[in-house]
Amino acid sequence: MNYINGTANWGIIGAGNVCEVKSGPAFNKVPDSRLVAIMRRNESKAADYATRHQVPKYFTDASALVNDPDINAVYIATPPAFHKNYALMAIEAGKPVYIEKPVTLNARDCEILIEASAKHNVPVSVAHYRRRLSLFLEIKELIRKGKIGEVQLIFLRLLQSPAHNLIAATEEFWRVDPALSGGGLFHDLAPHQLDILYWLFGPPSRFNGFSFNQGNRYNAPDTTYLQATFQENIYLDGFWSFNVNEDCIEDRCEILGEKGKLCFSFFRNPILELQTESGIEKFELPYPQHVQQPLIADVVQYFKGNGSNPSPPEDALWTMKMMDSTLKLLP
Repeated sequence: MNYINGTANWGIIGAGNVCEVKSGPAFNKVPDSRLVAIMRRNESKAADYATRHQVPKYFTDASALVNDPDINAVYIATPPAFHKNYALMAIEAGKPVYIEKPVTLNARDCEILIEASAKHNVPVSVAHYRRRLSLFLEIKELIRKGKIGEVQLIFLRLLQSPAHNLIAATEEFWRVDPALSGGGLFHDLAPHQLDILYWLFGPPSRFNGFSFNQGNRYNAPDTTYLQATFQENIYLDGFWSFNVNEDCIEDRCEILGEKGKLCFSFFRNPILELQTESGIEKFELPYPQHVQQPLIADVVQYFKGNGSNPSPPEDALWTMKMMDSTLKLLP
């Protein structure tokens, strides 16, 4: 594998909103890592980001960034439609790649990245950063300890109003353009949720879903339903709607076991509730300032050849397969 010798010198392709706080600053805060350059097609925005974040270089062309000899690792934070080609460019240049979620537009494109990574012996990791947040680490530990017994059911609901600020705004609002995002807002948020379920329970043995556009506010589905089975007898019932009244918003996941259940929110607050016959216990597990920092720290070490891949594209492939199954549109 083409690991990094020394410091990971990062170049970011697509230094937009997600790079302001969630990820960008973390590259200068984890050991053996520094942010060397960023790329945006708009030169004034590229220069502005570089100035505000004290980044030495900026580019308007991705190939110039990838081929810069000072850069030995690439973070791709563009809309998903561009992930595959930029990742292939970096892989072919022999530079490890960290890719935003969803990793690609669809499962087949993800398979292409996996094949390229193997062919060129270049490490690839996906930004499924919730795996390293304390809330989800605690959930995994409580399940491992058998605090709720054998897991049986998972109920997942994400209901948002059309104007809710949970969705990051952009000038183009590409998240509701299927050509750029792969689908609707489900494609932006569900990767976080489905990856955590995969991380907790392994690959699903069965899955099936469908979507429809209820509000007709844009050319993408606003409502999605997904059923899946993990470990042959753990059943997921998931529902996503971005078309509800503001009074009806909900972000809740319940994991039910034979002895109790875990209740938590993926996006709204870092509070975990454990319910058993002994009563209700609550854990408050705050997120770090830069939510991707814990995962980025592990990715850097993996890219240096230390430890295993904390978020491999082979895992992300299962998320993409589940998401692809929901693309059947109902009238």
